[in-house]
Amino acid sequence: MTADYNPGLDGIVLGPTELSGVDGEAGVLTYRGYPIEELAGTVSYEETVYLLWYGELPTTAELDAFSEKLTANRALPEPLPTLLAELVKSNDDPMDAVRTAVSALTASDPDAGEAAGSRDDTEGAAIRLTAVLPTIIATYVRLRDGDEPVDPRDDLGHAANFLYMLTGEEPEPVVADTLDMALVLHLDHGINASTFSGKVNASTLATVYSSVTGSLAALSGPLHGGANADVMRMLQAVDASDKSPTEWVDDAIARGDRIPGFGHRVYQVKDPRAIVLQERSKALAEAAGETKWYEYSTEIEGYLAEEKGIKPNVDFYSSSMYYVMDIPIDIYTPIFAISRMAGWLAHLFEQYEDNRLIRPLGDYVGEHGKTVTPLDER
Repeated sequence: MTADYNPGLDGIVLGPTELSGVDGEAGVLTYRGYPIEELAGTVSYEETVYLLWYGELPTTAELDAFSEKLTANRALPEPLPTLLAELVKSNDDPMDAVRTAVSALTASDPDAGEAAGSRDDTEGAAIRLTAVLPTIIATYVRLRDGDEPVDPRDDLGHAANFLYMLTGEEPEPVVADTLDMALVLHLDHGINASTFSGKVNASTLATVYSSVTGSLAALSGPLHGGANADVMRMLQAVDASDKSPTEWVDDAIARGDRIPGFGHRVYQVKDPRAIVLQERSKALAEAAGETKWYEYSTEIEGYLAEEKGIKPNVDFYSSSMYYVMDIPIDIYTPIFAISRMAGWLAHLFEQYEDNRLIRPLGDYVGEHGKTVTPLDER
């Protein structure tokens, strides 16, 4: 068989979606028709999740009811506290620990085996997954650092509560608002690698827990969500060197290294999320009196745009912004997962509406007609 194919499935349309629209040529991202610039910093993460899941922005009463469901499911169920303590002993990477913990949530859900195939069967699990993921991550970090876990509060929003559980202190409003905005920006982005992974799993009628565990695995890769931590490590390497940011980048390119935080499979212009994050990164850096990371970033961006014609993506400015917020570098990608979890779940709901097993073909290019030689004659 000879087949037309595109490595990486470039340009292949999996199917229709009403969730997020990505215009790579114009640099436009919308959620259910709302431009991302209209939502970020104006609409809370919980409101935006409601928008994706139910199709409209909520009224006050609808938001209150939805938020109550989330806060009621923030606490860690057994056996997760014990499991996370064991994972800390193994010194697991945070994303590995998160993936393991999410998979283990099935043990605490008596209906886990039924959580597949329809929205009605999976919405309870979706609420649980969205609500408890920040608690999983904060608990793991505190146990790893030798601190007692901090119980969630039901009077704080999704972003503020995560920061509270992470540090043990209620965050400053500007810091909580910044993280909330970042969660909105990372919530959904078409059929990206982790979303595609989840949809493939869901199409087999695997449980919702199994489906998003696959999404978490895909997100952990350095060509997807793992790039944000690599950006900050690059900025630290620049700072530790005796070279300017542009000289350091030149050396890295000469070695054949990939510069993290640049380029995108869809956008031909600057990622619209990077534009919003750059503005907030600058404001936060100036307020904290710690501008060098932002300055390194802008110098590198300008140089690569001029010399290589490449633009930053969502990972680039989120890194320096999180660093000024005192968030540990190795949980940048888990924070991405906190945001994207609800986006994955929205795509699972959409998959269930008209499910068909996702089963592409492979174009076999190997040999034909071979015969087996007995073992003693090989």
